[in-house]
Amino acid sequence: MFKKDWRYPIAHKEAWIGVGLAVFHFIWWYGFGYGFGSRPVESYSYILGFPDWFFYSCILGFIVIVAIVIVVVKNFLQDLPLESEKGDER
Repeated sequence: MFKKDWRYPIAHKEAWIGVGLAVFHFIWWYGFGYGFGSRPVESYSYILGFPDWFFYSCILGFIVIVAIVIVVVKNFLQDLPLESEKGDER
């Protein structure tokens, strides 16, 4: 009774790409935030007035993830139609 739509495998693959991007961003943020941020405050170095751990985890991390998302959207994701081809099939 239920016919599998051809768009499901594509959407499934793209969902896993999104999960991978989120995991990468979390690892980046956690690694720099807690890696550099766990030092004593006296040993911090500053970039543009921010502690290095904050700059790398939050500012540079945001710029890097936005650039990666732009590349992924332009090169790996497909534009799929949202409506069914035969009208209101159920």
